[in-house]
Amino acid sequence: MPRYVDGFVIPIKKGKLPAYRRLAAKCGKVWMEHGALAYLETAGEDLKAPCGLPFPRLTKVRPGETVLFSFIIYRSRRHRDAVNKKVMADPRLQSMMGTQDMPFDVKRMAYGGFAALVDL
Repeated sequence: MPRYVDGFVIPIKKGKLPAYRRLAAKCGKVWMEHGALAYLETAGEDLKAPCGLPFPRLTKVRPGETVLFSFIIYRSRRHRDAVNKKVMADPRLQSMMGTQDMPFDVKRMAYGGFAALVDL
């Protein structure tokens, strides 16, 4: 079975990056404890692509924003579903979600699950 990836693209105010980093570090621990193979959060640095559709244009970033590109890796889709079920039931995650002080606009977040096509 090919590995499976949950991917996220999130526009965020640059001033909110420290708060996001703290939140993501806590969330990453929860995902890893429940069986994720890898958890990576990245912040845009070199986003002026000479070809294709640059992330800032894709996400319609506003002045003072950047783009987060993040992903979680699992053994398979079945593994991902099992891990996420545990994660969503974890009280640590429950306490972090749904608060008014989220460091990004959830409505602007893009998310999807992806089956690996090439996995070297």
